[in-house]
Amino acid sequence: MNLKQLFDKILALVLIILFSPIYIIVSLLILLKMGRPIFFRQQRPGYKEKIFGIYKFRTMTNEKDENGELLPDEKRLVGIGKFIRSTSLDELPQLFNVLKGEMSFVGPRPLLIEYLNLYNETQKRRHDVLPGITGWAQVNGRNAISWEQKFEYDVWYVDHKSFSLDMKILWLTFLKVLRRSGISSDSSVTMEKFRGTKS
Repeated sequence: MNLKQLFDKILALVLIILFSPIYIIVSLLILLKMGRPIFFRQQRPGYKEKIFGIYKFRTMTNEKDENGELLPDEKRLVGIGKFIRSTSLDELPQLFNVLKGEMSFVGPRPLLIEYLNLYNETQKRRHDVLPGITGWAQVNGRNAISWEQKFEYDVWYVDHKSFSLDMKILWLTFLKVLRRSGISSDSSVTMEKFRGTKS
């Protein structure tokens, strides 16, 4: 375990204890407004593309159309779910991923498994470090920038990672959360799926 991982684990444990009242409040709100499940868990690729289960608070309803298909994101992300996402409270359960050593506070965001075969060789380098709750791409646009720009920022972080850069990213993340900026893309309430980089 290196110093960054030790710092991550200690800070994650402290924050889990400090934020325990928030965990309880958010869990009760989700239970009352949307029902079960309270948490959203999904398989994601992490360091060296190793698969792990990421935790989030659920922000979308399970509403379906007449064919039994889930409604579009913008119709399922309403009320309390929209508030939880806009304040980034949905990311809090990832502190447990950090405590388990599957994630770091700072690093490229863990994305969908289906994207693994779509990355070019440069983009794949985003998996050369632990994924993070926040990262260089998140403080430079988050969901308001293109996938290609995100991956450029991710790889730049891999090549320039340092303790001072991590502290800068954490501070900028705090400011972003306060301003609730970059949460949505220009054409979606979340982010369109990555389809691969055109050559």
